[in-house]
Amino acid sequence: MAKKKVNQVNFLDIVPVKNDKYHWVLIENDIIQIQIDRNSWLDKAVRLFFKTPAMMKIDLDKYGSFIWQEIDGVKDFGVISEGFRATFGEEVEPLYQRLGAYANILRNNNFIKFEKKLL
Repeated sequence: MAKKKVNQVNFLDIVPVKNDKYHWVLIENDIIQIQIDRNSWLDKAVRLFFKTPAMMKIDLDKYGSFIWQEIDGVKDFGVISEGFRATFGEEVEPLYQRLGAYANILRNNNFIKFEKKLL
C-alpha cells in the first residue's frame, strides 16, 4: 500500500487575514481592542436576564497588538516575525513558538484565517 504524501505548509509562508466581522480600535499605549457585537438572539436573551454588555471588548497585550497591526492580508508570518523580532528583540524569544501559539489563538477564536502564499 502506497503512503499518502502529506502537503505540509511552512508556517512562515502563511498569510493571515483578519475576519471583517470584528471591529477593532487602537486605544491608549498602542493597544488594540477587538470589539465583538453581541446581538444574536441568544446574546440578547442573556443580556436581558444577566445585564451583560451589548459589546464584548478584548484588549490585546503589546505583542498581540503589534502582530494584529501587522496583519494586512499580504504579509506572511515570515515577514511579520522579522518585524516582531526587530521591534521587541530577545523578549519575544522563542519567537516562532510564541508567534505560532498566538496566531493559533487568533485563528481558533475566528479573528483571523490562514491563507497559503501564492508563489
